Amino acid sequence: MFQIKVLVENSAGHHGLWAEHGIAYWVQSEDRAVLFDTGQSVSVLRHNAEVLGVDLARAEGVVLSHGHYDHTGGLPAVLNEQFGRRPVWLHPDALHEKYGCSPGGVAYDIGIPPEARRAFDQWADSQFVEKPTEILPGIFATGPIPRRTTFEDVGGPFYRDPQCREPDPLKDDQALFLDTPKGVVVLLGCGHAGIINTLLYVQELTGAKPFHMVIGGTHLINADDHRLQRTVEELKRLGIQRLLPAHCTGTRATAFLWERLPGICEECHSGLTLTF
Repeated sequence: MFQIKVLVENSAGHHGLWAEHGIAYWVQSEDRAVLFDTGQSVSVLRHNAEVLGVDLARAEGVVLSHGHYDHTGGLPAVLNEQFGRRPVWLHPDALHEKYGCSPGGVAYDIGIPPEARRAFDQWADSQFVEKPTEILPGIFATGPIPRRTTFEDVGGPFYRDPQCREPDPLKDDQALFLDTPKGVVVLLGCGHAGIINTLLYVQELTGAKPFHMVIGGTHLINADDHRLQRTVEELKRLGIQRLLPAHCTGTRATAFLWERLPGICEECHSGLTLTF
């Protein structure tokens, strides 16, 4: 049995839960579990875990989708003296400096926050993922995702330097996928590699097993109509049965997907629990 609990998301679906711009999942395979991303803050992650009855001490480690603050800020909640050292699966580039750039050319830091980086440096047993890796039985990290489509990009003005001169290809972007009895379930952090690039790679890795569900951030918030339409066309071609766009998908893109994929799209929010 697999179970996924959305611990952090931009919206809260149940009374007593908190929301923030970020995402974190509790991913369980039988009686073993890992955390996939940690949201933006320790307070929200801890609070929602407590409300949902999730014991963060049970996590065998943390998988990071990439090195942005809204996916790594909660790391001190699980990397600390109380819990001791534990594995963190990530691509090496997740540890690099990362910046966004405003339309006026002003840079702002969007990498791992200082407190989270200190917790990582002290308590993480780094497991660098540079190829597909099985994290727990039936739960896999993709590692770096090949960029094959012509209509997808990283989704925004992201850079590796504060002068905003060196674009960040976000090579560290990775997804999780679960081999469930219902089909393949794909969890996205932000989908900076492109949701379709990600699915094409997972399809290759699984021997073209059917997709049951795709859930998470797709970073379509800045996508134009051409990218959105091509994304819908490919999702239909790939036979996605259930799509739960979340986090950085953006209101306009979410509405676009819901309108053109009737009966497929579903809500995603803090507190959502899925069992396979």
